[in-house]
Formats: sequence, C-alpha cells, structure tokens
Amino acid sequence: MDWTDDGIVLSARKHGESSVIVSLLTREHGRHMGLVRGGNGKRARGILQPGNRVEARWQARLSEHLGAFNCELTEAFAAKVMRDAVKLAGLSAACAVAEGSLAERESHPPVFDGLLALMQVIENDDGHDHWPSAYVKWELGVLGEVGFALDLSTCAATGSNDQLAYVSPKSGRAVSLAAGEPYKTKMLTLPEFLLRPGGGGTPQDILAGLKLTGYFLDKHIFQHTAKGMPSARHRLAERLRPKPAGNT
Repeated sequence: MDWTDDGIVLSARKHGESSVIVSLLTREHGRHMGLVRGGNGKRARGILQPGNRVEARWQARLSEHLGAFNCELTEAFAAKVMRDAVKLAGLSAACAVAEGSLAERESHPPVFDGLLALMQVIENDDGHDHWPSAYVKWELGVLGEVGFALDLSTCAATGSNDQLAYVSPKSGRAVSLAAGEPYKTKMLTLPEFLLRPGGGGTPQDILAGLKLTGYFLDKHIFQHTAKGMPSARHRLAERLRPKPAGNT
C-alpha cells in the first residue's frame, strides 16, 4: 500500500528512542496515523509541529497496518503563530478537536479544507478580530460533517427565521426570542455572527459560540471518549475570555 496526500499535522507522540507516531488530517484519506522513523530528531520535530502542512507519503504492507509516513514540510503554520499565545491556542484547539472528533481513515475533505482556511485566517488576522468567529464556524462545520448538524435556519417552534436568539440543547434547532423566552434559562445562546457570512463577533458573542459548539461536541462526541473534551479546547476558551478590569 502506498499513497501520497496533502496533510495537516494534528499530533506527534514519541515512540521508542527516535521515532514518533504522527496523526495527520489528510485531504483524501481523512485522519490517518503512521510511524515516522527518526521523527524525534531536531529537524523532524520542527516539521511535525501540530498545525504544520505537509506532503505525506504513507506506505504499509497491508492497508490495516499502522504503516510509515515520510513527511515533507510545505507550510510552517505553527512557526508563524508561535509568538502569539492566543493564536497558538486557536491552532492547538483546532488540531485537537479534529483529532478527537473524526474517525480514523474516513475521508472528510470539507473539514480539511475548512481547517486549512481557518489556519490562514488565524495567520493573517493581526488584531484577533475575525479568526475566533471563524474558529466557531469551523467547529459548527465539523459537527455537520460528522452527522450532528445544528439547524439554525428557522425557529423550531414557529418556523420563522425572525429574531433567532437561542438553540435548543435537545434538538440542536434554533428558537426565536419570543418562543424561547419562557425557557431561556435552559436554552443555549445563538450569537448573531453565526447567522451571517463573514465578519466577527464581540468577545461575549465568541464565548457564547464556543459554549454552543462545545456543548454539542461534548454531547455527541467527547463525553463518549476516555479523555473527554481536549484540554487545548478548554485553554482556548480561557484565552479568549475577557480579563477583568485592572488585570494585564
């Protein structure tokens, strides 16, 4: 078995003295793992940073084997955001969510393309104004791609698309301001930026968006795993939380 694909490094874990087991999100072959011999060396460690884009060649005797990767760096996203703690948290969270939510060896090109676009937005957003909202929308796309799409098009109670303000934690459907008023303490907030293309949201809107997508990621995926929601995802929410007045 032998194939070459465009990949994004999700994680790399030491294996033995000098090798690592790397997890890649590839465009055509989905989330795929493989052994990188010598991957613990200085040069290889630089290539195998989560978030880096690589050209990966995978080889194995049989398709069900772990196999071995040979990875060549094509874009060093990790190095580009290394000095920005908030951007690095976003990149780390996206890689961890992709690794934890996608079944191995199932092709999900929209998730790959979305993650690549997200990384480019993170890199080019100088003021942290737009990439956090793009991150939330990417998680929304991941939920849809793995079969748990939220329906934010119309109100679950009235069928109208006016004044959508909440999301039902049971159905994952939008609810209007009026219809949701009696149950608002049990509802999830639907931030306005998720209802329009482009643009960013306020810090409070971003946190509401992260709470929304995080709730459904946990409900449908991570609460059924041994490790639960990735710690990198929790760290991102903390990084984006507005600091109290007087704190630096």
